[in-house]
Amino acid sequence: MQTLQFTAESSSDGMIERDFTLGDVPGVLWSPASGAGRAPLVLMGHGGGTHKKHPAMAGRAQRLVTGCGFHVAVIDAPGHGDRPRTAYDEQEIAELRRAQAAGEPERQIVVRYNARLAELAVPEWQATLDALQELPEIGADGPVGYVGIGLGTAIGVPLVAIEARITAAVFVCTWPDVLLEKAQRITVPIEFDLQWDDERISREAGLALFDAFASKEKTMHANAGRHMELPRFEADSATRFFARHLGRTTVTSPA
Repeated sequence: MQTLQFTAESSSDGMIERDFTLGDVPGVLWSPASGAGRAPLVLMGHGGGTHKKHPAMAGRAQRLVTGCGFHVAVIDAPGHGDRPRTAYDEQEIAELRRAQAAGEPERQIVVRYNARLAELAVPEWQATLDALQELPEIGADGPVGYVGIGLGTAIGVPLVAIEARITAAVFVCTWPDVLLEKAQRITVPIEFDLQWDDERISREAGLALFDAFASKEKTMHANAGRHMELPRFEADSATRFFARHLGRTTVTSPA
């Protein structure tokens, strides 16, 4: 097993932030500044073109850490954040930008690229989970959740489909093309966020992915708005969801 190395630490607003590396994969672990004993762990997958400390990640981590006493971990996806881009990354990103500039469909490019990143990232996430569960404040027998946004969902669906340690998940909609068969293997409780007026991912595609999950408990939150307009209150809903399923009581989130 690779050794997790902490490289930096800071503390603010009731939360400790520790940067780490596992091999050549950089990540961040947020934990309660004052906590007793072990606590559940939530893994989060960031969106395409962003990184582990993007505000969408840090904001959700703040709620989960200070509101529930959880630990929260994010790693940079391949070619994102502090990880160098390969020639393949550059080629796919250039093709995506060209299609967007020309007003051409981007779906095929994004689905292809995300699927390749998922092939690389799923084993990285499993190795990260192995290493995090070696920490005494997390342990190997505690509950684990997963949050995925965009690319984080494209990686998270195949991860949750094969990783029995993850017992609840929140997914923000992405293209379902290569995910449907994997979604059919998922039986843990799911909360699924869908933008009803998404200009990039069709309503029908989002509904198809939600329908594919085999979970007996699954809830879809459909909100009016475009692709980038997911309401902030969905982060609070996700916090309550994990409090129910990972075993902690929420407190009022900070403003």
